[in-house]
Amino acid sequence: MAIIATEELGKDYHLGPHTVHALRGVSVSIEPGEFVAVMGPSGSGKSTFMNLLGCLDRPSAGRYWLDGQDVARLSRDQLATVRNAKIGFVFQMFNLLPRTSALENVELPLLYGGISSRERRQRGRARLQAVGLADREHHHPSQLSGGQQQRVAIARALVNDPAVILADEPTGNLDTRTSVEILALLQRLNRQGLTIVLVTHEPDIANYASRRLVFRDGRLRTDDHAEPLDAVEALKSLPEEDEAVA
Repeated sequence: MAIIATEELGKDYHLGPHTVHALRGVSVSIEPGEFVAVMGPSGSGKSTFMNLLGCLDRPSAGRYWLDGQDVARLSRDQLATVRNAKIGFVFQMFNLLPRTSALENVELPLLYGGISSRERRQRGRARLQAVGLADREHHHPSQLSGGQQQRVAIARALVNDPAVILADEPTGNLDTRTSVEILALLQRLNRQGLTIVLVTHEPDIANYASRRLVFRDGRLRTDDHAEPLDAVEALKSLPEEDEAVA
């Protein structure tokens, strides 16, 4: 069964007397364990598509199944419940709480699930260890490099054991080497079975995914599979940077 499936998915925005067709009849199926890059210029529909996949908005037309559940017609409260249980988000700006430790940032999604503080701490520490930051749990974001902050954000996205990770320009604020290190981490998680959908406007970043969806004018124009670049191998040819956290 597909982890993500859309059928003629559409989204319109009404601006006064005008209607903007942001997404037009997109049908796509993503299998468990895929690593998919979503690409396209500004206004192409890729951000609208990701907002719908992330249950941040509801479609104007069409159907959307997430992990077998038809979510296209759910209420906003129901979408919030699905979002917290099924989706891990990683953002370009990291979105960490500045006065909160790395561990407390990772634990944050668990606060809404009635999970005991002891279990929250155990799961948070396990996810920090999974991203190579077990020794940074008490550090605040200002004490971490950009790459380390993004690793904390990835650990936070993993803490609820989501069905899929949605990563929106996750390397947009990082230097080249640190970007590839984050991609190496995402590839490792993907090889362990995690489904990842990554939005990027950079072809160099998309080349680390095994499938590329390209949007233009609200439509899915191309859907290609290709052998991805290996981020671990790519790191060997890059100079060391102060930002590096490998």
